[in-house]
Amino acid sequence: MKKLEQVYEGKAKKVFKTDDENLFIVDYKDDATAFNGLKKGTIAGKGAINNCMTNSMMQLLEQHGIPTHFVKELSERETLVKRVKIVPIEVIVRNVAAGSLAKRLGLAEGTRLKSTVLEYCYKNDDLGDPMINEYHVYAMGLATKEELEKIAAYSFKINEIMTEFFHEIGVDLIDFKLEYGITNDGTLVLADEISPDTCRFWDVKTGEKLDKDRFRRDLGGVEEAYQEMMKRLLAHNAGGQN
Repeated sequence: MKKLEQVYEGKAKKVFKTDDENLFIVDYKDDATAFNGLKKGTIAGKGAINNCMTNSMMQLLEQHGIPTHFVKELSERETLVKRVKIVPIEVIVRNVAAGSLAKRLGLAEGTRLKSTVLEYCYKNDDLGDPMINEYHVYAMGLATKEELEKIAAYSFKINEIMTEFFHEIGVDLIDFKLEYGITNDGTLVLADEISPDTCRFWDVKTGEKLDKDRFRRDLGGVEEAYQEMMKRLLAHNAGGQN
C-alpha cells in the first residue's frame, strides 16, 4: 500500500490518499485544540494513544455489528481506513450532564440523566458547529431520513457497547462525539475517532477526569490522563484486570 499526497488536515489528524481509490491513511497528531480551535497546544503521545484506542474500539464495535471505516493499523500513529464522504453532522451522545449541556440547561455537572440524550450539530467550524435537529438535517439536505434513522440507531447501540466496555476498566462514559461517513459503495459507516479527545471519561471511584477536559479547563495532568486510559485499555485487551 503506497502513501500518496495529503488530502486533508484537521485539528487532530492528517489524511492521505493511497494507490487504492477506496482507501485512505489517517495519521494522528499530538496537536490539541479546544473551543473550536481558539485554544491550542500539544499533548505528548496523544496521537499514538488516540490511534490505538480508536482502532481497539472500532474493532470491538465491528464485532457487535456496527460497520466502521477501520481496515488495518499500520503503525503507532497511522491507520488504513475506508475512504468515506463525511456526513456533516456531529452526533453527541450524553449519559451524564457535563460541559455545554450542564451549562445550557442549568444542571449540576455529574447529574445522571434519566435517559440517554442524542444531539446533532452541523459540522462547520466557521459557524462554531451549531446545534441542529432532524428538521434542519432534512431541510439542508445533510442526510436522508433513512441515513439519520440509521445514525441514531447505531449511536444508541454504540453507547450501550462502550458504556459496558469502559465500566469494565473502571471508567464512566459521560458523553462522546461520533461522526459517520458514506463509503464509495454507498454504505453508512462509523468514521473519525473514539478517544479521550472525543469522549468524557471519569474514573468510576474517584470521578477524576481522564480526557481532554484536563486540557480545556487547565486542570493539569493531561498527558497522565491519556496515558492512564491507554494503560487500562491495554491491560483489558491483554486479559488483565484494572
